[in-house]
Amino acid sequence: MVTDAAQILVASNRGPVSYSPDGKGGLDARRGGGGLVSGLSAIGSDAQSLWVCAALGDGDREAVRRGVSEPGVRMLAIDPALHSDAYNGIANSVLWFVHHMLYQTPLEPVFGREFRRQWDAYRAYNRAFAEALAADAAEGAAVLVQDYHLALVPGMLRQLRPDLRIGHFSHTPWAPADYFGLLPDDVAEELLRGMLGADRLGFLTRRWADAFAACCERVTGGTGTTEIGVHGLGADADFLRERAHRPDVEERMAQLREQVGEGRRTIVRVDRTELSKNIVRGLLAYEELLETRPEWRERVVHIALAYPSRQDLAVYRDYTAEVSRLSAEINERYGTPGWTPVVVHVKDDFARSLAAYRLADVALVNPIRDGMNLVAKEVPVVSDAGCALVLSREAGAYWDLGEDAITINPYDVTGTAEALHAALTMPAPERAERTKRLSSSATSLPPRRWFLDQLEALRR
Repeated sequence: MVTDAAQILVASNRGPVSYSPDGKGGLDARRGGGGLVSGLSAIGSDAQSLWVCAALGDGDREAVRRGVSEPGVRMLAIDPALHSDAYNGIANSVLWFVHHMLYQTPLEPVFGREFRRQWDAYRAYNRAFAEALAADAAEGAAVLVQDYHLALVPGMLRQLRPDLRIGHFSHTPWAPADYFGLLPDDVAEELLRGMLGADRLGFLTRRWADAFAACCERVTGGTGTTEIGVHGLGADADFLRERAHRPDVEERMAQLREQVGEGRRTIVRVDRTELSKNIVRGLLAYEELLETRPEWRERVVHIALAYPSRQDLAVYRDYTAEVSRLSAEINERYGTPGWTPVVVHVKDDFARSLAAYRLADVALVNPIRDGMNLVAKEVPVVSDAGCALVLSREAGAYWDLGEDAITINPYDVTGTAEALHAALTMPAPERAERTKRLSSSATSLPPRRWFLDQLEALRR
């Protein structure tokens, strides 16, 4: 029996706080946001909660070494080399690629000795989390494990602490059974059985939940006693609307208006430069719009907020460079002294993102594949004058918003260009009405409710 232990535990690779040197020999703590943070705050003081996460940088590891911590947070000082193998080698370079179906199969994946070495690291990484959770959980506690980084934790934790209520939530898509079959058979089975150690598994859409079940049917003979649930994370309307009208957002709006120019329409996208976000095809579609619909030249500007992601991986660096190269090429080909067709910002700036949301006449959300995509849900919530949404049918958000969006095949550049034209020419009353319905659908399960629904379901 564990005493003085937590009743509710969350486990994730990235935690709610990060540390950096303050320049005076101390450490600054920066608190994050998001659904899990607000969900834990909604639990109240009737139950002790704990967030178990990895120390991700030198500041975090120094905080662990010094014994510096925030209430309710336990950071694990996992060896940096082991973390890199587990996080970059397996989670982001294998599991992410499988679930987003991103491999160029004539050349990749290659599951040889190096993969096996990194899989051992992934297993050890998950083991460290399972042991920490087992040590800190009260008898019968509820444990909510997050995402593909920690897919083995439920099974490991079940062996260590069979008394616990264990949940796991997948924030990504889940691969169809045939594509999941790219993984070595023993690894695929270990991954699925690891997740099936949970009492309950959560997914963002029924499509991803059914794909998981199909993989289990093929590999393990079914999902056994594990319950499968769907919780479609929505936008936090109250927070977004309040935050979108602060002075720093107004300042960014003035800057963007100056860059766009008077009287021009705007097509907005806000993404990290992840391979799944399909930014390059979005730019190619915009280029085709300008080429085939010359009436839009000097009348529209594409605001592309493309924030670099995972730049420690060469394939992501190359992709980010291609986004910059193509944007410059479009500007050189079509731009005029008074008009820049593509306005690109690469420095992560939440206030600028909200400003772009408010200014958007059209929002372009065209991922190859996405677990949900909150941008699609956030733009209609804060749009000032109503916004037409051009949305990939491969985004999880499609299942909530597709009826009032202009739906596209994310690979069809010509079709996307035609959708952009349709969005730009949509009558204002129709656009306003669609935005109202999109906003209602987008906020039906806000982050706090999304988290608490999972917790309540797990405890039942």
